[in-house]
Amino acid sequence: MDITVAIDCMGGDHGPHVTVPAALSFQKSNADVDLVLVGLKDAIEAELRAHGAKAGPRLRVHHASEVVLMDESPSLALRNKKDSSIRIVANLVRSGEAHACVSAGNTGALMAVSRFVLKTLPGIDRPAIISALPTIHGSTYVLDLGANVDCGPEHLLQFGIMGATLVGAVEHKDRPSVGLLNIGEEAMKGNDAVKRAADLLRDSGLNFIGNIEGDGIYRGEADVVVCDGFVGNVMLKASEGLVQMVRSFIRQEFMRSTLTRLAGGIVMPVLHAFRKRLDPRRFNGATLLGLRGIVVKSHGSADVFSFERAIERAADEVRNEVLHRLMLRFGSAEAEEAT
Repeated sequence: MDITVAIDCMGGDHGPHVTVPAALSFQKSNADVDLVLVGLKDAIEAELRAHGAKAGPRLRVHHASEVVLMDESPSLALRNKKDSSIRIVANLVRSGEAHACVSAGNTGALMAVSRFVLKTLPGIDRPAIISALPTIHGSTYVLDLGANVDCGPEHLLQFGIMGATLVGAVEHKDRPSVGLLNIGEEAMKGNDAVKRAADLLRDSGLNFIGNIEGDGIYRGEADVVVCDGFVGNVMLKASEGLVQMVRSFIRQEFMRSTLTRLAGGIVMPVLHAFRKRLDPRRFNGATLLGLRGIVVKSHGSADVFSFERAIERAADEVRNEVLHRLMLRFGSAEAEEAT
């Protein structure tokens, strides 16, 4: 199938200087994907010229006269900037002109605008942010990573169903395992909401393996890990900080003396492999799951390589019909009519 992805070129810390070359690099190896570059037309076209490229049938430029700043209030962005690049990419998905959209912009504004423009799927109360994290055995998908600070048991159940549906599609697993993040594996551990959520997940028909602790995420104990947005966001940011600390410590130790520098040169291939395995850029691209459209959020500080991975994430979810599978799972009449 031909796929179209709309890209918010103005979002993030670097704007078109990252988003445009990432789009060009992605399109070189994805002949089946058309891209719509959304943002200030002059800035986008200047960046295209800088890379010896120009707009065409497969790479269109859609002008947006406004830009949502990274520190801008989501509510103000929603009310006052109706011609922003974030708003337009969501509109393109709603109208069917694009199958998915990607933005590195203001997370709160992207969620507010996407929820307003696209609405949630029937049977889903709240969208959740889901992303893959590296593990010993490959990767684990965790949700929610910050969209919903306070969650009831029913919300955690919906997160489990949504996460299992997405992972089943993109990882081609018939019954992905689902774990509930908790302070202990025992059933009596956790607060009331988590205990009740465990009961609901156990009775849901999912491949629910029970509670897992934080270290179980990186051991790859479950394909999907469910938690509320407060816990998930703290866990994610702590993990990112830990990776930075480990890499910094290794660098310091190898720079300590002439002898350690020589040792570093000998083990350099191992260090490069280690760094690659822990490189968070490979896992860039978090999905706002539960909307009537595919919306992928890139890290705001993404470079060209990592933003390209976010575009790949969006295209992959379209190829594997994640939205259609979610509609079927939650009994949407639209999905039933389409089959």
